[in-house]
Amino acid sequence: MRPETKALHIAALSVGLFFLLIGALGFVPGVTANFDDLTFAGHHSQARLLGIFQVSVLHNLIHLAFGVAGLLLARKAARSYLIGCGLIYLGVWVYGIVIDHDSVANIVPVNTADNWLHLVFCFGMIGLGIGLNNRVTVESEL
Repeated sequence: MRPETKALHIAALSVGLFFLLIGALGFVPGVTANFDDLTFAGHHSQARLLGIFQVSVLHNLIHLAFGVAGLLLARKAARSYLIGCGLIYLGVWVYGIVIDHDSVANIVPVNTADNWLHLVFCFGMIGLGIGLNNRVTVESEL
């Protein structure tokens, strides 16, 4: 495995494992505050991962799906996974900024803390997808 491939593989695998972790923790009472108020979807879910990030069953399942995708794509399409998911999270951030958090449009659901976290995910994943390759390639040419 080439060094840049290995670095991208590890990054995608790490991101996938992170998403699996936060998706699973969203179903753990105590780690998720107001767990009894967890709904399948919609802005009425008052459950908060770590007491901060609004979650629902759907939100947790989406995180788990991103995690599984990371594990499956880490070896063959790590860069595409990282950049693609980063772009999806950019869209989720825009969605969270544009919608009224108390409306039926907030189906995932998201709150202000989620919006900032989604923006960090966006830049982090795109940065890994682009930056790891460039950094390793420059080093290998020296």
